[in-house]
Amino acid sequence: MKDYSKITPEGTKDLLFEECLANRTVSSILGNVFSHRGFHEVLTPGIEFYDLFSEEKSGIPMEYMFKMSDSKGRLMVVRPDSTLPIARMVTTRLKNERHPIRLYYNQRVYRYNPGLTGRSNEVMQTGIELIGASGKRADLETITTAVEALSKCIPDFRIELGNAAFFQILSKSLPVNEDEREEIRTLIESKNYSALNTVLDSLEQTQAVNVIRKLPRLFGGIEVLDEAYKMCDNPLALKRLDYLREIYNDLKKMGLGDRLIIDLGLVQRNDYYSDIVFSGYVMGSGEPVLIGGRYDRLLDNFDAPAPAVGFGINVDSLARVMMNRGNIPEKKRADLLVHSKLGYEIEAIRYTSALYEANVLGENSVFETVEEALEYARAKGIKKLTIVGDEIKTINTGV
Repeated sequence: MKDYSKITPEGTKDLLFEECLANRTVSSILGNVFSHRGFHEVLTPGIEFYDLFSEEKSGIPMEYMFKMSDSKGRLMVVRPDSTLPIARMVTTRLKNERHPIRLYYNQRVYRYNPGLTGRSNEVMQTGIELIGASGKRADLETITTAVEALSKCIPDFRIELGNAAFFQILSKSLPVNEDEREEIRTLIESKNYSALNTVLDSLEQTQAVNVIRKLPRLFGGIEVLDEAYKMCDNPLALKRLDYLREIYNDLKKMGLGDRLIIDLGLVQRNDYYSDIVFSGYVMGSGEPVLIGGRYDRLLDNFDAPAPAVGFGINVDSLARVMMNRGNIPEKKRADLLVHSKLGYEIEAIRYTSALYEANVLGENSVFETVEEALEYARAKGIKKLTIVGDEIKTINTGV
């Protein structure tokens, strides 16, 4: 049998030094934004019962989940999503909590990506969930929190706005089953014009078909909504466009006009999002670093209906961009190495601890001789070596 002990599984990687610092820096920045806006941190288990993530509830195909069984033979999964476990938590442990409930999380999710295409199967994800609040105020609170979170990390971001309900309303008039409707949605989301046209060409050419055919191309400024208005006369669909225009105009008042893009092809998972949807992009990442929207029907799965809106951020992607730009402060090297003479080990440890209290970064030597300690200090770029014995003496290492 082949020995895999020296490699990591496909879609995973070890994080070293600067990468760890970058991830912790981004998580800390985002956590501060969320807590200052009134959100409270929660953590959910890394493994859950498969029932929580059945495809009917999550929209995640079973083959994309990492599965196992417990000692009783029950099917378990490694957490592939954070929103559903939080919905479970809200409807059980927080069922008596006053709405709205404002929560944020910072935890890893695991999901198999076929062919990987540069994506990882293991992602550090942070985000918020605003549960029990409907309407424009809640949507603006969530989107502006996303804007503040990204702006604290990367100044040149953009936000794409769409509305899942617009596609849902139009697609209900198509003579297709749910699997075919999902295929159409996926083709729109991936902007696969050719395959989308092939599917739609087989249907009667109604107004809904014509609008859906053009959805992947309907992105840009506010003029996109004007163009969609001319093509569509469905009152329910037009109402969603009106709401999208209202959100867009409100966000422009924050000076975000040049950061906003309307994308009617932004049709997130059909069985998950119910209204406004949005994504965040930054230069240096080919995939969105932030995905969110309103999911008012999700808590129905737990017999506790409540409106909800939220978003998740890919911390790994954001940290990688910041690190590549040099926006992560380098870990400070030790100011000095503290080495003890034989019999003075505890005194050296106490001295190193005292340095920390004085805001001086010291590292305690674990070497037997001064020569070994000096060689190590030079290799690590540590400029001074303090020797603790009958007296305390500091010498320059020559770095």
